[in-house]
Amino acid sequence: MAHELGRREFLQASVATGAICFGLSQFASAQTAAGTPVLVSPGCRGTKVKIARLYLVGTNKLWPTPKLDVNAERKRYEAEFDRMKDDFADIDFAVDEIIESAADVNKLGDRLQGVDGVLVIHMSMGTTDSLKQILAAKKPTVLFALPYSGHEWTGFGALRRQPEGALLECMLTADMNELAAAVRPFRAIHHLREARILNITARKDQAAYNDSIKKKFGTETVIIDRDRVLKTYESIPEADAQAEAERWMKQAQKVVEPSKEEIVRSCRLALTFEKLLNEEKATVITADCYGSMYHQLPAFPCVGFVRLNNMGLGGICESDMAAAVTHIILQGLCGKPAFISDPTLDTSTNSIILAHCLGSIKMDGPKGEAAPYRLRTIMERQEGCVPQVFMRKGKVTQARLIGTDLMLYFTGDVTDAPDDERGCRTKITVKVDGDAEKLWENWSDGLHRSTVYGNLTKDLRRFCRFTGIRLVNEAEELPNA
Repeated sequence: MAHELGRREFLQASVATGAICFGLSQFASAQTAAGTPVLVSPGCRGTKVKIARLYLVGTNKLWPTPKLDVNAERKRYEAEFDRMKDDFADIDFAVDEIIESAADVNKLGDRLQGVDGVLVIHMSMGTTDSLKQILAAKKPTVLFALPYSGHEWTGFGALRRQPEGALLECMLTADMNELAAAVRPFRAIHHLREARILNITARKDQAAYNDSIKKKFGTETVIIDRDRVLKTYESIPEADAQAEAERWMKQAQKVVEPSKEEIVRSCRLALTFEKLLNEEKATVITADCYGSMYHQLPAFPCVGFVRLNNMGLGGICESDMAAAVTHIILQGLCGKPAFISDPTLDTSTNSIILAHCLGSIKMDGPKGEAAPYRLRTIMERQEGCVPQVFMRKGKVTQARLIGTDLMLYFTGDVTDAPDDERGCRTKITVKVDGDAEKLWENWSDGLHRSTVYGNLTKDLRRFCRFTGIRLVNEAEELPNA
């Protein structure tokens, strides 16, 4: 379960702690001491997710019992929130009220307009009018109901099919731990709105997409030119780069091809990325490493990207803006970095092999266990420095946001981390849930898919409903069906 959820590790892993493997360098610590804004994990620039927590009670309390003590029931839930406090460490319950009638909702005035989402806790019968009034605020709303909360659940499905219920999701369960899952889509929405993506590129053809994600999600993009990267690179003390390189080499199983000089340059560029993010109060960075920035930077950016992913931030290869946005969404939902890949199929085992030279070491989140790795060259270029990571077995979800209105995904189980000189350095073999034949037949929109550990199907479904995105399982249906 710990690997499946990962929120506790995720939320405890602020960059400011300095306790993360490959966390703040001595350079960044000095920056913090000097008063420079501290980078924050996981992508919301220090602002908390604002949620309205509404305890929904009706005038008819025959269910669950005529003896229902509303205040005692509220305290029962508050004890559960306190038990899971690490899972809510980034949450501000900006509105926290007992609602006994639609009039009580009206008394909230505009307070619901300032939240990222509404968590409704269903306590008794007689709540339909109040719920409809809450939904009239047109905010993403998750209703949590224990068994015996009332008979209203019989109408929730029909309500969700009506325009007034378009932003309603329901969790009808006895598992109190699911309260933590209820807020995940709000967190992802918040992170998107607060995110700034730095793109090191000379390309001019991404402006329309950047505008579209700003309009849809609020996500900002900042273009960083080569000169600024080089100037920042020169500002990084050589001693800090040497120390960072020593850590990478010491913790590697072995260094295969890269020279120490190459590793030092890569680590100096990694510290450059951290400084740029700090200066811009951003949390994700990408570079056009195979395009306009190919051989234009002091080193390949791979080590720098992996390092940021390990820290709970985001390093995205090849100026892939769709992958950057997907990364923010997935990280918001599960607290873990995404592994971007170039896949290849093996239908003999109903599997897809996901391969890339950019392999993150902390795939279970900043406080999770580090995977073993070797330092290698980029396979297809036979140059640079990348970690070849040997990831663990387990359930994974692959996804990619297409445009701003379609999310492709599929799930499966990692069965192997091949050590093969063919294909990119880091590889995982994923046995597909569903039909690998259908997967390749239905495949569209290029190579890259972003992989995170855990089955995020329900989380993606809730997020996509709230954001008006169509969710399509590539192993089952055509995107344009």
